[in-house]
Amino acid sequence: MNYNIETTPHFEKELKDLAKRYKSMKQDFGKFKDSLKEDPFQGVDLGSGLRKIRMAIDSKRKGKAGGARVITYTTLVDENTGEVWLIEIYDKSEFSTIKTDVIKKMLKELGL
Repeated sequence: MNYNIETTPHFEKELKDLAKRYKSMKQDFGKFKDSLKEDPFQGVDLGSGLRKIRMAIDSKRKGKAGGARVITYTTLVDENTGEVWLIEIYDKSEFSTIKTDVIKKMLKELGL
């Protein structure tokens, strides 16, 4: 599979904020990107190409269940090629879920 991983400015800001709070975030995010390249369709399907994926934050010591959530948007060129957009990342202890309507509005603003 050949999927490019792209980030939005909003995602980068949220990731930077989390990295300030959790020292392991940079390494955790690197592991997450590697797993995403292997399987871009992991996590819970939210419909319309959106997925919610659990990501462990090692410095929290709670595993994936107590870690972060990443919202992705996948576009396919063909069966083995596409782009995975990282739309949103949040700490599960701060938000239990995020409304799909909010994410769809963000996608529209980005032109995706």
